[in-house]
Amino acid sequence: MGVRCSRWVTMHGFAFNVNTNLGHFKNIVPCGIDDKAVTSMEAELGEKINMEAVKLKLITHLAELFNMEINK
Repeated sequence: MGVRCSRWVTMHGFAFNVNTNLGHFKNIVPCGIDDKAVTSMEAELGEKINMEAVKLKLITHLAELFNMEINK
């Protein structure tokens, strides 16, 4: 999750790498941070992750955290 402020404008973003080809990140500096690595759930857990299960958990937790209803 990131936030940037520039010229009185704020921008935000959210990235959640699940089963991501991390080789693509070798050619860029994500978020302008060059001394940190990018990882994924697959890399950390050592197995492919069910994307639908991740989506459902993420939607459920975000809705609860921000006290909102998300149409699925």
